[in-house]
Amino acid sequence: MNSEKYIEKNTSSMILNLQKLVAQPSVSATGDGIEKCAKLVADLLKRSGIPSEILRVPGAAPLVFGGLVSKKNPKKTLLFYNHYDVQPAEPLDEWKYPPFGRTVKGNKVYGRGSSDDKGELVSRIKAVESLLKTEGDLPCTIKFIIEGEEETGSAHIEKYLKKYRKKFSCDAVIWEFGFVNSDDLPIVSLGMKGMLFAEFTVTGPKTDAHSSLAVLIKNPAWRLIEALHTMRASDGRVLVDGWYNDAKKFTARDLKFIASEPFDEQSFKKEYGIREFVGGRRGDDAKAQMVGGATCNIAGIYSGYQGKGAKTILPSTATAKVDFRLIPGMNPTKQHARLLKHLKSRGFSDIQVKVHHAEAASRTNPDDNFVSQVCDAADSAFGGHVLSISSAGTGPMHQFASALKCPCISIGCTHIFAKIHSPNEYARVDLLVKSAKCMSTIIRNFS
Repeated sequence: MNSEKYIEKNTSSMILNLQKLVAQPSVSATGDGIEKCAKLVADLLKRSGIPSEILRVPGAAPLVFGGLVSKKNPKKTLLFYNHYDVQPAEPLDEWKYPPFGRTVKGNKVYGRGSSDDKGELVSRIKAVESLLKTEGDLPCTIKFIIEGEEETGSAHIEKYLKKYRKKFSCDAVIWEFGFVNSDDLPIVSLGMKGMLFAEFTVTGPKTDAHSSLAVLIKNPAWRLIEALHTMRASDGRVLVDGWYNDAKKFTARDLKFIASEPFDEQSFKKEYGIREFVGGRRGDDAKAQMVGGATCNIAGIYSGYQGKGAKTILPSTATAKVDFRLIPGMNPTKQHARLLKHLKSRGFSDIQVKVHHAEAASRTNPDDNFVSQVCDAADSAFGGHVLSISSAGTGPMHQFASALKCPCISIGCTHIFAKIHSPNEYARVDLLVKSAKCMSTIIRNFS
């Protein structure tokens, strides 16, 4: 029996493992279930034939490390990076099934983390297990890094990389996820955008006041709105002074990749219930923004009374959480300095700015041999692939590429409309199986 047949025969055990992981909450934003889930993941690796251990650095969520040295090819090393933490499940009343349940309906496994990132993880573990069971050895040495803080910005991953650099050393990295488009083709992504996540707070009167006093007392909510309005144009362009000064422009080759990438605009709009894109973008312009556009997004805003009915108050504080997606060339530290300078120059120096986390963007060279190895494996398992210069999302890829000095590529089994970070997140069983087969082929190709 070859590894592909083994995966097909043992699909039920892979789904059972996913159900167990989903049923264990692991919300990094609150810390709920983090320790228990780390131990569960370490045990899953061991039961699949992969020795594992739990690593720690002060103040961080535990990191699960797994590794198995190939007998015939020990020096060639492929590393899988994943995470076991998940986003909060709220709003709970919008879930059709329990977010931390074991629900399987037809071809879908429902639950928080079913795709992001526990589904991706189990497919990779199953791929390694299949090679061990059918060949008695691995074509190359395999390592797993599975962290517990990705959903809150991977605040301690740099410390882990520094402390355990020798243990983590490798020749290439398969990133934690990969989207599958509406045609069921995997998107092989060569990079990720960076991130600057900041919290803005404006303070007004020492306590909430009667709203009739708005004729004399400045409302912090209005001041926050006025400040936010200076940061972004209606077409999405970031207006912070000097924001794009260091940004790398698309090369002619980048634009060629973008033009060749399929994108079903109508399906996308239908899925999200929208009529048009920001700035009226269409075609290649819309695709270019997805993979290489900087953003200024209000992720959350809070001020004043939030309950039912009316309460006429003038709030004492106003807060907004804003995420800025960064593109290659943008240094998070320099962008933060530009943001503060921008606010000061416009008379908003009183606004408190707290940075929660920051990441630089990362890109892998399309000419790297690893790219063709991954693409060939995708063609074998999925019947084709889409090559993208970058994901629209963010993760600590830059830190991995910098610390480990190797290429990083995203490929996986998360359907583009799998509702990750939203109620009713799901993973498709057929894509999990294809991904496991793809990963086993990547390992062979890489070796």
